[in-house]
Amino acid sequence: MWKYANPQLRDLVSYEPGKPVEDLARELGIAPDKIIKLASNENPLGPSPKARQAMIDTIERAHFYPDGGGYYLREAIAEHVGLSMANVILGNGSNEIIEFLGHAYLQPGDEVVAAKHSFAVYRLMAQLFGARMVEVPDPGFVADLDAMLAAITPRTKEVFLANPNNPTGTMVFQDAIDRFMERVPGHVMVVFDEAYYEFLDEPPDVLKYVRAGRNVVVLRTFSKIQGLANLRIGYGLAAPEIVEVLQKTRQPFNANGIAQAGALAGLRDTAHLEQTRRVTHEGRNFLQAQFLDMDLEFVPSHANFVLVRVGDGKKVFEALLRRGIIVRAMGSYGLPGWIRVSVGTMPQNEVFIGVLRELDREGAVDRGTLAAVG
Repeated sequence: MWKYANPQLRDLVSYEPGKPVEDLARELGIAPDKIIKLASNENPLGPSPKARQAMIDTIERAHFYPDGGGYYLREAIAEHVGLSMANVILGNGSNEIIEFLGHAYLQPGDEVVAAKHSFAVYRLMAQLFGARMVEVPDPGFVADLDAMLAAITPRTKEVFLANPNNPTGTMVFQDAIDRFMERVPGHVMVVFDEAYYEFLDEPPDVLKYVRAGRNVVVLRTFSKIQGLANLRIGYGLAAPEIVEVLQKTRQPFNANGIAQAGALAGLRDTAHLEQTRRVTHEGRNFLQAQFLDMDLEFVPSHANFVLVRVGDGKKVFEALLRRGIIVRAMGSYGLPGWIRVSVGTMPQNEVFIGVLRELDREGAVDRGTLAAVG
């Protein structure tokens, strides 16, 4: 049936998620709770207790369809960020809003611009809609906004900037963003992906461009700091005219009711958010200090993960799997010498570092090839 399918699908490589805990537990013949997963930038504390209770309560109404417009959650998000409900659209994860943007604005032959080492879904969505992905070099793994601006052509429809960026953990700051926005052409939709926004002490303000009615969409999610990755719930912030367009592309009831209830309760639980921030900052500092002590190159991170160079990322990834630890190999991002490690609880971080040191003593961590790999 490939001869009848859209041609751009033939070479599309599906997104590769982190290895599920259940799969590894089955392979090793051990209980899932013995596995340490540090692969997908999840909240190791889980969701807010208030969110858990709200979701349990909502299960009693599982036989009813959810609020298709997400009124109460959109209202709470709008209040939280200082915008109106007309500025908010819900998604089945913020990834779905990237798809909305493709449906709304991309045609075959259009161009999408992003940094070379940025979230893989941007490339996949561009390819899905027959657009050309333009990947701009990012020296030091930091998005080069001047180079991205220079890459824009009359065919460019969307520019993606993940800030902090996944998988590198780097970010660009307010002055660079402002200079970019002063010069970006009006026909280009600028998408700021802020999945890790809440981990920042002093985040840049890009919502001012939404308030000004610019061609800007800001993506945020409940999957990371809120610990609701399993529920698939995220949101986009944009001018009402843009949200109105995106709403036309949305499937009915795309945000399920249990997810909406958990997200609403979690949004209001500032104590859980602050606890997660503390655990993340302490764990990230610990991991980076240990990598420094081991003389391993790493990218200083602003998010809840660290990118570290180990010589042969796949080899180290597989060796860790055999010891019940899941991280993320970076070969699919063009970084075969690296792994990405999510921040876990401190006991999980300590176990990971202990095993990594064992692998180092066994020669699995190969500093001799660091200059040649990646």
